[in-house]
Amino acid sequence: MFRQSALRQASRPIPGAIRAAPRRTFLSGRSSKQTGRAVENLNIRRLSQQSQDYQRNRRTFLICGTLAGGVSFIYTAYRLKQELSKPAKLDSSLPSTDPLSDAQAAERKVIVHDEDGREIVPTGNSTVPTFPRTIDLPAYTSPLADNSGTTTPETSSLVPTATTEYTLVGLGLRTVSFLGIQVYVVGYYVATSDIAALQNALTKKVNPIATTLVPGERDELRTALLDPTEGEQTWNGLLAAGIPARSAFRVVPVRDTDFHHLRDGFVRAIQAKAGSDQGSDDFGEAMRQFRALFNRGSVPKRKELLLVRDEKGRLAVAYDDGGSKKEGRPAGRQLVGIVDDERVSRALWLNYLAGKKVASEPARKSIVEGIMEFVERPVGTVATQVVAATFV
Repeated sequence: MFRQSALRQASRPIPGAIRAAPRRTFLSGRSSKQTGRAVENLNIRRLSQQSQDYQRNRRTFLICGTLAGGVSFIYTAYRLKQELSKPAKLDSSLPSTDPLSDAQAAERKVIVHDEDGREIVPTGNSTVPTFPRTIDLPAYTSPLADNSGTTTPETSSLVPTATTEYTLVGLGLRTVSFLGIQVYVVGYYVATSDIAALQNALTKKVNPIATTLVPGERDELRTALLDPTEGEQTWNGLLAAGIPARSAFRVVPVRDTDFHHLRDGFVRAIQAKAGSDQGSDDFGEAMRQFRALFNRGSVPKRKELLLVRDEKGRLAVAYDDGGSKKEGRPAGRQLVGIVDDERVSRALWLNYLAGKKVASEPARKSIVEGIMEFVERPVGTVATQVVAATFV
């Protein structure tokens, strides 16, 4: 009895004592009761979908950022090009007598000097970067031409000693096709001593009693020369009257070409401007002579081709292939041939100067701006300034 009573007392719980947690062994079963700890229920499909959504959104964001950056870069470059191409704004505080105060002075040609001190004009093209401001040309049409209007191999190698100075009026780049393929840089030169006659004729066209044009009159003349119909009528009348008496187009290719390619372009231009003259037999013979001049080989880039018109309208073609006596080729410009019919040179000149479609629109605009420089000065003073600048 005493022993059983002692055992019951020992089995009773002691007040305030901490009950020990039941031991868990490897063989004991898991309790079905909740332990109170957080349980992570992982959904693999949901996590995979969230990862795919994140990656898709990330790619979309990166693509949009790339496109926005590209568009911003292109737009900024475009606006920068527009701003750089605008003419410089002139200081309105300058006195009216200062030539820089005129708003039209913003379109003037920039003239710089090379290392030899010669005046050159930038073209804006990397292959043919500059054109000379003045060139000296011989009278190719006399006495080299024979009675047939062409030249012989013996006479074509002769170079007259007397030369005439020509002054650059304007220049530009010729491009073809909608791709804007660059072909050559062309510059229009007028004999310096003949500029006065051109000044006088254009000045009298706007104001018959003036010797120079004020800004408003120059705007009127500029509009007339740039108008397809009126501009062609004006230049056609001037050239038919022999004004200017002597002029030339200097053509320098910016890519390798050949005489046949240049001939085809010139012939199409002449036919487009000749009009009713194409039906006459003598004009057809003149065009045959013109085509024969270009039965030659290649014209490498940066080589000079000259189209020279004299006081009678005769056309002389000269070419400088850069040869030298050491290479067995004549050095300098060599006469290729002459066409006597004045209508050929006049139609070819109109191809650059006026009309609805010209060979080079930048050249036409540059020529018009060069003429604006002429007519803003008193008649006869431009040639004096050019000669004076030559001897300074």
